Amino acid sequence: MPSDGADSIIRTRDVKKVYVMGDQQVEALRGVTIDIAAGEYISIIGPSGSGKSTFFNMVGGLDKPTSGQVYIDEVDIAQLDVYELAWLRCRKIGYIFQTFNLIPVMTALENVTLPMIFAGLSNDEARDKGAELLRMIGLGDRLEHRPFELSGGQQQRVAIARALANDPAIILADEPTGNLDSATGSEIIELLSSFNRRRGVTIISATHDHKMLAASTRVVWISDGRVERIERREALQIEVGSIDGQS
Repeated sequence: MPSDGADSIIRTRDVKKVYVMGDQQVEALRGVTIDIAAGEYISIIGPSGSGKSTFFNMVGGLDKPTSGQVYIDEVDIAQLDVYELAWLRCRKIGYIFQTFNLIPVMTALENVTLPMIFAGLSNDEARDKGAELLRMIGLGDRLEHRPFELSGGQQQRVAIARALANDPAIILADEPTGNLDSATGSEIIELLSSFNRRRGVTIISATHDHKMLAASTRVVWISDGRVERIERREALQIEVGSIDGQS
């Protein structure tokens, strides 16, 4: 992990998040400090309720910390107003979800071009770029298909193309292979890895898929709202269905 954050695209400093539920306070994050370098492929693992999703929300600008700082390209995003955050999310970050989150009434091409329209591209520019992205991920013959006409793997490919629509520096992937069979999941991992290698896109993935861990630069364990440990991929012993004894 970079010690001074000099080459980091993301830095968090003592990030804490407390949710107030009635008269109860839930500490979702308890002081998370981590540097993520541009071009890294980070996998985050931890049990349900460990704080993974909250950490994703902090880094993705979907929520603000109770205390601490989250820097993206040296900008403290907690200080941004709602419009500045929307600009950041639209142009800097791509999101991939386990449940795909495609708009069912839209075609594959329309789902991919929507973020580009929001970013200000003309309809023609967006269609040309969206079609090229879909061809790049092997769906050039599915441009006009709606989600219900596509397999799970094809829907996730559309979701990846949508995440790449505005050339983000960062992709946040929440269990991107969770709803896919093993073979299709491997294809999605290879697709993400290729964009990481060829384009230098920083990928942060929450996952339990050992194949995705194997593709990572580093693996971050989160437990009880804290970073338990961080290890480089080459230091890990990864076996099918387990990592260091965890299923």
